[in-house]
Amino acid sequence: PIKVHCMTSETAKKVKILVLGDSGVGKTSLVHLICSREALSNPAWTVGCSLEVKLHEYGTGSLTQPYFLEFWDVGGSPAHANGRQVFYHQANGIVLVYDLTNRKSNTNLLKWLGEYHQAVTGGKGTYKNDAEYDPESFVEQSIPMIVVGTKQDLADPPVLKTTSMVTGADLITVDCTNVRQFTLDSPLVIQLNKFFDKVIERRFFPSYHMVSERVQFIE
Repeated sequence: PIKVHCMTSETAKKVKILVLGDSGVGKTSLVHLICSREALSNPAWTVGCSLEVKLHEYGTGSLTQPYFLEFWDVGGSPAHANGRQVFYHQANGIVLVYDLTNRKSNTNLLKWLGEYHQAVTGGKGTYKNDAEYDPESFVEQSIPMIVVGTKQDLADPPVLKTTSMVTGADLITVDCTNVRQFTLDSPLVIQLNKFFDKVIERRFFPSYHMVSERVQFIE
């Protein structure tokens, strides 16, 4: 099902963002909170893929332009591993989601990256652990990524050794039941918006995206 939690705009372009992670880590709750700014009281298990859409304003001041962010929430069940790869193509960004109370869901993010990489390269490359992960394999895609740790309210202590340390992606931690974390000026939303801007730049302004990534690497 497709849910649109925003004002429509005939002129808005769109980007595709994959939401990947093990079953039960809270991907659907996270996407719903991002798109609607309300907690999902009784999330259902995702079979195949569900899609939600948010309107994002790219730019600052009077120089803003609306873009549709399509969040492709891919079901995490191992039983659907072969079929879900059809959703990976033509993605412009990736949100990697894990459960802060579940170390295995953290480690498995590298397997999700390997699965994505195999799908978009025609089966070249596989990664089973940190030691086998090669960031250079993703240079050609240069796809923006962010790592999100969920269930912050239950984590004591949280699992923070993450894929972000291997990939260089930013890490944020969230409590998907706490809507106050998602106020417009909150640090969490500001960081998410920066990620969304990178996704848009990579899709529509590739030259600017490459320069920006190079500057961050030098810093």
